[in-house]
Amino acid sequence: MKITVIGTGYVGLVAGTCLADMGNDVICTDNNREKIKQLKNAIVPIYEPGLEELIKVNCSEKRLNFTTDINSAVKQSDVCFIAVGTPQSEDGSCNLKYVFDAAKSIAKAMNGYKVIVDKSTVPVGTAEKISRMIKNITEHPFDVVSNPEFLKQGNAVDDFLSPDRVIIGSNSDRATAVMQEIYSPFLRTANRIVLMDVKSAEMTKYTANSFLAAKISFMNEISNICEKVGADAEMVRIGISTDTRIGSKFLFPGIGYGGSCFPKDVSALISIAQENGADNSILKAVHQTNKSQRTIFLNKILDYYQGNISDKTFGIWGLSFKPKTNDMREAPSITVIEELLKRGAKVKAYDPKAMDSAREIFGSKIEYASNSYEAINGADALILLTEWNEFRRPDMDRVKSLLNSPVIFDGRNQYSAERTAQYGFKYFCIGRGKKE
Repeated sequence: MKITVIGTGYVGLVAGTCLADMGNDVICTDNNREKIKQLKNAIVPIYEPGLEELIKVNCSEKRLNFTTDINSAVKQSDVCFIAVGTPQSEDGSCNLKYVFDAAKSIAKAMNGYKVIVDKSTVPVGTAEKISRMIKNITEHPFDVVSNPEFLKQGNAVDDFLSPDRVIIGSNSDRATAVMQEIYSPFLRTANRIVLMDVKSAEMTKYTANSFLAAKISFMNEISNICEKVGADAEMVRIGISTDTRIGSKFLFPGIGYGGSCFPKDVSALISIAQENGADNSILKAVHQTNKSQRTIFLNKILDYYQGNISDKTFGIWGLSFKPKTNDMREAPSITVIEELLKRGAKVKAYDPKAMDSAREIFGSKIEYASNSYEAINGADALILLTEWNEFRRPDMDRVKSLLNSPVIFDGRNQYSAERTAQYGFKYFCIGRGKKE
C-alpha cells in the first residue's frame, strides 16, 4: 500500500514508521523543514524507545521517506493519514486549524480516489467538516475515515505494532476494506479491529482518555482522604485493583496526569459537552482534581518550611510528564518548579531524557545537572516528580550525604516510608500521611 502521513510528531512519526515496517511504501510529510532535514539524516527529534532503530532500518530499505512536498506525496499515495497537532484553544476546545490545513492540501493534490484518515484526536463531526471542505475543492472521489490512535508515550512502537484494538470509523465499505488491509499484518494472531461509524470512532478516543484520567483523579482524591483519616492509599490501591471490574492500571496516587493527551482531551470533551448542552460535571471535577493535586503536593513542601523557602535549594528528580519520554507538555514538574521559583527558591534538576525540553521551558532560571546525584549535591531536599526506573533504588547513604538536610518529597510514592526512616530521612509522599 502507498501511504502518506501528514505530520511527524509522536503519532505521525510512530505511525508512519510502523506502517513502513510492515512493508508499505510510506512518505512522512511536514512543513517544518528543519525537522524533515533531521529525519532524513536519521536524527529523531523525540525520544521513544525503539523508534530510532526502526526509522534507520526502513529508510535504508527505501520503504520510509521524508519530505516537505505534501503535494507530491499525496499524488503518489492511495491513503493519506492526517496526524497533525490539535492544540488546546484558550477556551479548552480543540483547535483544528492544522487538521483543516492538511485536508486542504490533500484536496488540492488529489489525482484519483483517496482514503483520508483522521489519526489526530478530533471532536465529533470533524470528518463531516473535512468532507465538505474537500468537496468544495476537488471532484475526485474520496472517503474520510476516523482511526484514532491509542499510543502510550514510552511504549508507542509496541502499541502500534501489537495493538490491543484498532478502531475504524467508516461510513464506506470501500474505505473499510482498505483500512482492514492496512491493519491485517498487525493482527495476525487475533482480529481486534472494531468497526463503527465515523462519529462513534471520534467520540471513542475522547471517552477512553477521559475515563483513564477519571481513574487517576479518583485515586488521587481517595489518597487525600486516606491521608486525613490515617489510612494507607497504597494498601487501598492494592485492595481495589484486585477487583477485575476495576483493574490495576491508572490507580497510582501522585501529583496528577500530564502530557499531550489527558489534559487536552478532557478539556476538549468538556467543551464538546457545553457546546451541545450536555451535563459535564464529572469531567469538570476530574479536571479540577488533577490541577488541585499539584497544589496539595506543593503545600507539603511549604508546610514543612513554614511557608518560607526563599533561601532553599531543591534537587528535582524527573521532569517529563511520565517515564520513557522527553515530553514535558502539561508536566506536573512545570507547575512545581514555577511555584518554587516564584517563592524565591533555587532548583537543580535532572531527567534522563527531558533536559533539552526543560531548557526550552526554563532557560537559565534553573540549574541543570548531568546526573541524579549532582542534582541533589548541596540541596536542602530531594523532590521526586517522575518515576524513572533509575530513581527507584538510589544509594540512600549517598543521597543523605549529598543533601544539606535528609528530606525527601516523593510525588510518586516511589519509596518506602519504613526504608527512608531507617536511613534517617524525613519523608513526605501522597496518601500516607507524614512519615519521619
